Amino acid sequence: MIQLHRLGAGPAPFTLNPDLIVTVEANPDTTIALTTGTRVVVSESVEAVVAAVRDWRAGILAGAFHRTNASNGAPLR
Repeated sequence: MIQLHRLGAGPAPFTLNPDLIVTVEANPDTTIALTTGTRVVVSESVEAVVAAVRDWRAGILAGAFHRTNASNGAPLR
């Protein structure tokens, strides 16, 4: 999950599941279209949203890469 800020909603962040993102556009405000049909306007730039999604996905892959067998501690293959 990534944390973003709705444009004009104050400093409180909200959490978004990146798997729901269809597109991220700057027109001129950053607008995220979701698979649900919802559009969310955020204060972050397109580049910042893309970087957050990339970091989130890299974290998932890194976690999966370092998984071990619970019974003997050997790396999973």
